[in-house]
Amino acid sequence: MQKVLLVDDEHRMLDLVALYLKPHQYLCKKALGAHEALDYLESEPFDLVLLDIMMPEMDGWELCREIRKFSDVPIIMLTAREQQEDIVKGLNIGADDYITKPFNEDELLARMGALLRRRTPKNTIEVDGLVWDEDRFELTYGKHIIKLTPKEFLMVGHLMKNADKVFTREQLIQLIWGFDSETEGRTIDSHVRNVREKIRQSGFPVDDHFLTVWGIGYKWIHEAE
Repeated sequence: MQKVLLVDDEHRMLDLVALYLKPHQYLCKKALGAHEALDYLESEPFDLVLLDIMMPEMDGWELCREIRKFSDVPIIMLTAREQQEDIVKGLNIGADDYITKPFNEDELLARMGALLRRRTPKNTIEVDGLVWDEDRFELTYGKHIIKLTPKEFLMVGHLMKNADKVFTREQLIQLIWGFDSETEGRTIDSHVRNVREKIRQSGFPVDDHFLTVWGIGYKWIHEAE
């Protein structure tokens, strides 16, 4: 589930955009104005920002400049303006895309999806800020690197790649240690305990995602139940 920060100075618009996005598996956080948005962005990770331009105190252009001082999070600017110079200005100061209000729901979803696809490497899996990166051989949450052994890393990656599928201990042994391994089920249980504890210490709610299916094995779910 992708996490989106909605920034506007109108409650009604925040509620409307959140209503559009919720059925499409976006987790939305609403920021009423620029200062609240900066507080959120400096304290937690987001996959995308939908940013209104016309706001009091600090407008969307200025907020975009402030965000770019510390983050490369994708930004789509929302505005009722349609002048060409506004579009150019937004893109020049660091916005990634631009859409005018009233916007078409399908167009907004398409632009968001295209931008997020460009940002996500094929060998990377992200769940609510937890990122499994095969190329870097790293598991991270926010700015925290979670130190795993090679076997632990491979196990987490395999489960995350195959979300909702239950794997028995024997299947995990064959996939990670190989068919000829003499590893026992107890080793899998030990690895699972270690992985959960390491991820838990990072602050990620691992117990909502890395589940034990009693009497069978383990599975990973992307959306917490």
